[in-house]
Order: sequence, then structure tokens, then C-alpha cells
Amino acid sequence: MADFFMYFSPVTQALMATLFTWGMTAFGAALVFATRTINQRLLDSMLGFAGGIMIAASYWSLLAPAIDMSNGNSVGAWFPSAIGFLMGGVFLWGIDTVLPHLHPNTSFGKAEGYQAKKRKRSTLLVLAITLHNIPEGLAVGITFGALASGGTEASLSDALTLALGIGIQNFPEGVAVSMPLRAEGMSRRKSFFYGQLSGMAEPVAAVIGAFAVAIIEPLLPYALSFAAGAMIFVVAEEVIPASQEKGNKDLASMSLMVGFVVMMILDVALG
Repeated sequence: MADFFMYFSPVTQALMATLFTWGMTAFGAALVFATRTINQRLLDSMLGFAGGIMIAASYWSLLAPAIDMSNGNSVGAWFPSAIGFLMGGVFLWGIDTVLPHLHPNTSFGKAEGYQAKKRKRSTLLVLAITLHNIPEGLAVGITFGALASGGTEASLSDALTLALGIGIQNFPEGVAVSMPLRAEGMSRRKSFFYGQLSGMAEPVAAVIGAFAVAIIEPLLPYALSFAAGAMIFVVAEEVIPASQEKGNKDLASMSLMVGFVVMMILDVALG
């Protein structure tokens, strides 16, 4: 797989990788055609597993290369990574402030009509997950873009493994959008459409990220760390709580541990 990707530019690589992650979102959303319910333990274990992969990838695929690139920096090798990491978290915190979380059991005031409530809830649900997909797409794009500089220890295998982890995490996200919409009475086709639509932000963000870092190389350590901070915020704020809110805490926690170890092994073996 890595040999196949080597023939393309970093921007094209990022686009192809995030077309896969978008496809995983669509695959999850497509389950609305097959069933009305999904095994909750399976979804929670997948979320936990993906969370572990994303945590591990944030270090080995993003932070570690950023620190390596900053060796010899006059203000310290830690400075770009620390600043970029915190900026990534603050950026996601700002998004959450502007667009509050929306979970399937969210309710609205009784004064609103039933159809108005459905439209508002559906819109917020799609927007919330779409916006949270942006940093994931940026992370993939920045990782591929870093390869063009030749000045980082990040490898093509790191970038591909990161995309794989995000793709796994996108599967339950697609389910989380399409199933509630279907339960509210929306047709299967529309529920699928909005479910997969939430993943379309990733290819766009990935191309922007890969293109930007390929041009502005001095900002690469900050960009890598920014993506890591944004991903850790998503995991801590969304992925881990969502994997445990239905009571499957032990299963989700062990799945996270397994995901972390799998990513670590892949990075050491393939990187």
C-alpha cells in the first residue's frame, strides 16, 4: 500500500487517504438501509479502539516529528510543539463554544413545534460532527504534507496508519448521524445523505493542510503539533465520553488500550 502511495504528490496522497475516511463515514451511515438498531457494545468498543489509535498517532505521527524538527531551535525544541498543541486544543474549544454539543437525547423547549424541533436538531447534529471532522482531516493532510519537506522523521506509514485510525473512528460517527435522523422520521435516503455528508469536510481540510505545510515549511512543527492538540481534544471531549456514556466503560477503556498498542506496534514496525 505504501509503495502505491509513493507515486503521488503529498496533496494527492492526503486527498486519497481522506476519501477513505469519508468512505468509512458513508459506510457507517449506510447501515440505516439495513437495520434500525446497532449493537451498542460494538459501537462503544470501536470508539474506544479508535480513540486509542488517535492518541498514539498524535504522539508518534505528529508530536514526535514536530519535536525532532525543532532540535537546535533557539527557544528550545519543546516550544513549537507546546504552542502548537495548545493552539489546537483552544481552536477546538472555540468551536465547541460556538456550536454546543448535541447528543441524541438533546431536547428543546416545549414552545417549539415538532417539525421545527426536528429541523433544528437535525441541522445541529450534522454541523456538530462535520466541524469536529475538520481537525481530523487537517491532521491527515498535515502529516502527508510534512513528507514533502524531508526534514521530519514522519513516514508514509505514519500518515497511512493515522488515516486508518480516523477511518475506523468515522464508522460509528456515520451511524451516530444517520440513525437518529431515521428515528425522527426522515427517509432512509436522506438519513444516509446527511450521515455521509458529515465526513466530506475531511478531504477538503486534508488538501488545505497538505498544501499549506508544503508551502510554509517553517511553520511545520507548529502545524503538526496543532493537529495533535486538536485530535487529543476531540478524543478527550467527544470520543471517550461517547464510548462510555451507555455504560460500557470497561469495554471502551480496554478497547482504547488495544487501539493504542496497535498503533504503537504499527508505528515501530512500519515506521
